[in-house]
Amino acid sequence: MQLEGQHYHAGMKSHRNPGRTLGMGVQLPEVEWVIRWPELKRLAQTAESVGFDSIWLGDHLLYRTEGEPATGPWEVWSTLSALAAVTETVELGPLVASTSFHSPAMLAKKAATVDEISNGRLILGLGAGWNAVEYAGFGFPYDHRISRFEEAFTIIRRLLQGECVDFHGTYYDIETCELLPKSANPNAGPQLMVGSIGPRMLGITLPFVDQWNVWYASFGNNVDGLRPVLRQLELACHKAGRDPSTLVRTAAIYVQAPGGRGRSHGDEEKSGATPLRGSQREIADELLRFADIGLDQVQLVVDPITTESVKWCGGIIEALDH
Repeated sequence: MQLEGQHYHAGMKSHRNPGRTLGMGVQLPEVEWVIRWPELKRLAQTAESVGFDSIWLGDHLLYRTEGEPATGPWEVWSTLSALAAVTETVELGPLVASTSFHSPAMLAKKAATVDEISNGRLILGLGAGWNAVEYAGFGFPYDHRISRFEEAFTIIRRLLQGECVDFHGTYYDIETCELLPKSANPNAGPQLMVGSIGPRMLGITLPFVDQWNVWYASFGNNVDGLRPVLRQLELACHKAGRDPSTLVRTAAIYVQAPGGRGRSHGDEEKSGATPLRGSQREIADELLRFADIGLDQVQLVVDPITTESVKWCGGIIEALDH
């Protein structure tokens, strides 16, 4: 069953080394340490050179934790644009972009621009957001987040499909909006990803997205914890009239490299999830267990996230390739 305006391409899988069972991505630093542009550029180019298929950035603005200094990362769309210009083959994306931080039409415009600069390498991860601190700090409404997301998602996907959009909703109102100039490939546009396990969010997005993502804290960072999540995802696909085999399934996986002492972050979930540890071969074997239960790609959340640890993760990729 295909739904009107459907975005995904049946049977599509994420771009990656064709001989590799599992696509490999890496999340670049967010607030683990204050990273300056030269080192961020070097990290991204190192990730590309050691064989990662994709590079990801969090979309956050401000974290406050009681008893600790406030922290915040660089703005995601400016950073993605810069990384698109200094890399050549890796896919790029926000993991995931909050639709609340921009008007939906403006977010679509930013995504189309990054997709142009990257020559079609953007994966547009979208979510409803969760961190109340940054909403208050930057003046964004925090109420009715999923209802706001539903309207924003409709506008974003229609604009990126090349439509001229009139939309008059409860939260957003746009008139004869379109994205110009058009993409060099009018039948393409960025792949859409949803980052959520919520039933309502899945109902809104599964008829249209190309990819799905879950964060490691939501399944305990282990295969047994992910199994029921994937079963619920499959049921949600059927409920939405979607063939589950057409959805690219991805998960963020927490990995500890040499020198790791625990991840410092601003995440809402304080799950205490145990990172994958061991030799590069041992971690590769554990990642293959995730592939065996249905994952198409992982995004490694690495402790510590440095140029040296990204190089070390290249050994995991070599083990997967061989």
